[in-house]
Amino acid sequence: MPLPYWRLSAYYFFYFAFVGAFSPYFGLYLSSIHFSAADIAIVMSLMQVMRILAPSLWGWLADRIGARVPIVRAAGLASLAGFLIFFTTDQFAGVFVAMALMSFFWSASLPLVEALTLEHLKSSVSRYGAIRVWGSIGFVVTVLVLGDVLERTGLDAVLWACSLLLAGIFLFAMCVPEAPVHAGAVAATQSLRAILRSRPVAGLFGAAFFMSCAHGALYVFYSIHLDEHGYSKRVIGGLWTLGVLAEIGVFLCMPWLLRRFTLRALLLVALMAAVLRFAVIGWAVSAPLWLIGAQLLHGLTFGAFHAGSVAALNQWFDARQQARAQALYGSVSFGAGGMVGGLLAGWMWAPLGGAWAFSVSALFAVAGYALLRWMWRPESAPGHG
Repeated sequence: MPLPYWRLSAYYFFYFAFVGAFSPYFGLYLSSIHFSAADIAIVMSLMQVMRILAPSLWGWLADRIGARVPIVRAAGLASLAGFLIFFTTDQFAGVFVAMALMSFFWSASLPLVEALTLEHLKSSVSRYGAIRVWGSIGFVVTVLVLGDVLERTGLDAVLWACSLLLAGIFLFAMCVPEAPVHAGAVAATQSLRAILRSRPVAGLFGAAFFMSCAHGALYVFYSIHLDEHGYSKRVIGGLWTLGVLAEIGVFLCMPWLLRRFTLRALLLVALMAAVLRFAVIGWAVSAPLWLIGAQLLHGLTFGAFHAGSVAALNQWFDARQQARAQALYGSVSFGAGGMVGGLLAGWMWAPLGGAWAFSVSALFAVAGYALLRWMWRPESAPGHG
């Protein structure tokens, strides 16, 4: 079966185009309807809570029915239906319910699509970046276009943009093909639990948790942080875009990077870059050139770390374990880590301010670096550490 490059790429494009509308601007929308910083943190953290709960449930269901695509399609439709509730209410309870429903179904699909993509790629995992980069392009296009639109319209446009992009996710979910079942596939030589107990794997999952904790303040409060310091919505969108352009560059360079550096070295560099990045965002927010440099580090703190983690999971887990491994990775990192980081930033924001919230983000990255360096020794491998 030929690689369905464009169908997978289109799905990633719309999936992360939605993130490009949601992450930079939905917090501003909530602020515009007079939600407090604590309320915004609670509502936005629901996305991360559902990333803890939903992927494992949907991954188990996919294993039970022996197919992933039907779940991806159903999740696309249900997440759009949940999001439409936002048009009917601006009260905390209604917004809470809408976010819970939308994110429960939205978070179900990406780990399954990641597993499908890796199965379609088979041994050509270095081409993953060439497909995933379209998600980054979708993010960039949306951030730029919507930032310009919001300068001329009200923040209600965020709801319309997110709805249209969720409809695009559903449309292209209908085009994503199931991966072929390979007759030669054999059972894993180690159980999933045994692999997870090995030191490098446990270290990677722990480091991914801390890296997502470090990004929690960014995804919830970065736009609000910049807005409070007088930056326009166009500039805010431009800074988000700059970070994703750096991410695109790293994704395109991943085959070269993976030939030149070990996965361990790449991940450690990404964690050290996160320490510098979040300290700068917190304390140099009034210096545009420093902010530009910090955003360029997104290529390492997200792009290199995520692509390196996916490559490691592909090496360590059998094809039959990939869906559960990807779901667990998403739950631990984007789910638990993002929730802890976002909630902590929300609790700190009003009494202490953004500088200290982003300082804690830097400390999370330090913890991830220390853990990964200790747990994943250069000579160790799953089953031997």
